[in-house]
Amino acid sequence: MQAGELDAAQEALMRFVRNFGLHQPDRTPCGQPLPVSEAHAMVEIAREGQIRQVELARRLRLEKSTVSRLVSNLVNRGWVHRETAEGDGRGVLLLLTRAGATAATRQADARRTRLTALLDRVPDDQRAAVVRALQTLAEATGEPF
Repeated sequence: MQAGELDAAQEALMRFVRNFGLHQPDRTPCGQPLPVSEAHAMVEIAREGQIRQVELARRLRLEKSTVSRLVSNLVNRGWVHRETAEGDGRGVLLLLTRAGATAATRQADARRTRLTALLDRVPDDQRAAVVRALQTLAEATGEPF
């Protein structure tokens, strides 16, 4: 990669992070008043229906202690219920409460609306390439999902 490409990529990535709102710690890019890490946790729990806390930590790429605090926040909001994993007294299973499922749906709808609005601003003939580029970047980071 040439220096000019690297500089252009770095500048574009930084502008995207700022413009999309990824740098705001207490608000999701789609405008939800929720820390981004908690929003990502809600996505994973909603996707699976239930998930072990240790698996959530792995998927979010966060330390166990960080995820424990994050989950405590979600429990305090009334969105997540913890229970002991069957057959494993130390394992913690996470499930959305009814209020949590409603919140997860609201967040998903807000994400979909924001992303639709963003992609609608990309010229039709470039949209598929933008989506492919995002997928390529995600894969390049080593993200398994």
